[in-house]
Order: sequence, then C-alpha cells, then structure tokens
Amino acid sequence: MRVMGISGLPGSGKGLVSEIASKKGAIIVSMGDIIREEAKKRGESTKETAQNLRIEFGEYIVSELTIRKIKKLLDEGCESSIIVEGIRSPHEVNMFKNNFEDFIILSIFANPAIRFERLKKRMREDDSDDLNEFKKRDQMELDFGIGNVISLSDRIIINESDLDSYTQKINEFFDEINL
Repeated sequence: MRVMGISGLPGSGKGLVSEIASKKGAIIVSMGDIIREEAKKRGESTKETAQNLRIEFGEYIVSELTIRKIKKLLDEGCESSIIVEGIRSPHEVNMFKNNFEDFIILSIFANPAIRFERLKKRMREDDSDDLNEFKKRDQMELDFGIGNVISLSDRIIINESDLDSYTQKINEFFDEINL
C-alpha cells in the first residue's frame, strides 16, 4: 500500500492518471472533489468555497481534510494504494510526507495553450472558455505554490502529445513504482 500525490495545473491530465490508477485498484482522493462536496453543502461556487474554507480554517484546510479522509480509509482497513489528486503547495506536500511514509509526487505538465483547449472542451463548473479567466485561474494556482510542487516533484510526465503516448507514459510510471 502506498499513498502518493498527483499535481499539475488545470487541464494538464491529472484525471487520466487517476482513472488508470483506479483501474489498477487504487483509491483516488481528489482535493478538488473535497472542495466541490463542501461547495455543494454550502451552496457556493467552488472558487468561493476554496477561498472561504481557507479564511475560516486556515490556508491548509483542504490538505487537512484530505489527510483525515485517508486516515479514515486506513483505519477501516484499506489495503489499496491511495492517490491524492490536486496537491497545490509545498506545505501540502510536507504535510503528506509527514503523515505517510514514502509519499511521492507525480506532476503532470502541459503548456497553457494545450490546457486551455482541453478546459474549453471539458467545461466543468470551475472551467472557463475565456482566456483571461483561464489565466487568472492559473495565476491563483501558481500563487498557492503549485509551480514549486511541480518543479520539486519526484517525477514529471509531459502530456503534450497524443492520448496513447500519454497513457503509455502513465502505465510505465505505475509499473516502475509497482502500483
């Protein structure tokens, strides 16, 4: 059993990593889903909830909630690997490393133009087809420290080619770590 993290800017391809890991038996804990669940309870947008949670409970509340969720899974006897999707700050990485032995980070990178086109097609609630909004969202992520997380990752996969090549890179990585 291993706990590992996935990081990357919106539209980079974290979701496919999670999907493949899930098919291999891993449990996915998405930090974004934790925010989306809380937003639904509060009747707020995900952006409002992400900001309000941090104001109310501190900058690292989402990682604290994620760690609680993982520890609950482990306490219930979970023996599967657990993938944490959506780590955004170096402090969050340290929190996970302090709580889970051998914690590693895989980051996914794709250039902004490619990511913007992907988000326009995906159009989740927090996605936008407005370039300025896309840039603001990227800047918000960078302000959280995601650039440092990506640059200090244990492994980076570039996702700028076709889907088959990207899928192959993901599977090779999982083979290397025995997931």
